[in-house]
Amino acid sequence: MHIAKLPAEARARRSAEMREFLRSRRARVTPAEAGLAAGDSRARRTPGLRREEVAVLAGVGVSWYTWLEQGREINVSGEVLDAIARVLRLDAAEREHLYLLAGLNPPQAPPVAVRRVPDGLRQVIDSWLPRPAYLLDRHWNLVAVNRAAEAVFGYGEDDHNCLVTFFAGARFRSSLLHWRDAAHAIAGQFRADAARYPDDAEFGRLAADLCAVSPEFAEIWAEHDIRGASTGRKTVLHPDAGELTFDYATLTLPDLPGHRLLLHTPAAGTDTEQRLAALLGAAVG
Repeated sequence: MHIAKLPAEARARRSAEMREFLRSRRARVTPAEAGLAAGDSRARRTPGLRREEVAVLAGVGVSWYTWLEQGREINVSGEVLDAIARVLRLDAAEREHLYLLAGLNPPQAPPVAVRRVPDGLRQVIDSWLPRPAYLLDRHWNLVAVNRAAEAVFGYGEDDHNCLVTFFAGARFRSSLLHWRDAAHAIAGQFRADAARYPDDAEFGRLAADLCAVSPEFAEIWAEHDIRGASTGRKTVLHPDAGELTFDYATLTLPDLPGHRLLLHTPAAGTDTEQRLAALLGAAVG
């Protein structure tokens, strides 16, 4: 799928970047690494592969590859870009960059099953204390939750999926202010996520299961509302700490495709920070 057409000045910048990017990546791959006979190295004026060698190895015409490297406006396909990425030994980030420079939307990365949260990420989640933080995978399963999130939102061992807990449990309905507004937002965000992965049947299964057990979710889901939320505010009526209001930010993680980290900060102008400290202190005691 092609991305939106750019203005002339932006296209010129992108073409220049394509030239330098492909030349630099071609220069770092040796003929031996590409499976070619090295030949006489003295005959090579520049290090790495020649344009015609990249073209042959990728199965494209020499003229076509030359035009691509020159940043010309030509038709490209994902299959051809993948072949070039393979020859040039591009990593995932470089392959995505190549797609963007060529005017194509990068393909979605395959899901990453996280059985163990990387140590650095675990440290970030734990060090966010005394503020709540948790990690979700692309199906909204709770992968890691810090102690503050457990205390504030009541996440426990039986809570495996954030969406299911929100709609199928009674806790959020009684504790979250403006539950109905939040329900519309969450269902809309989940539908937007599902559209990003049309081949993933798990989204449909989760939605169908929730429709069967939650009339509210079934009603909202039928509206086909779409929402996006990288930041927001939520207020919780905690049974012990009282009213807690947080501003939150959602961070995507390039090394864990589909995962997102939610970080909560006590809202300015409220006494949430003091109430939160007292709650966590009581939990420790």
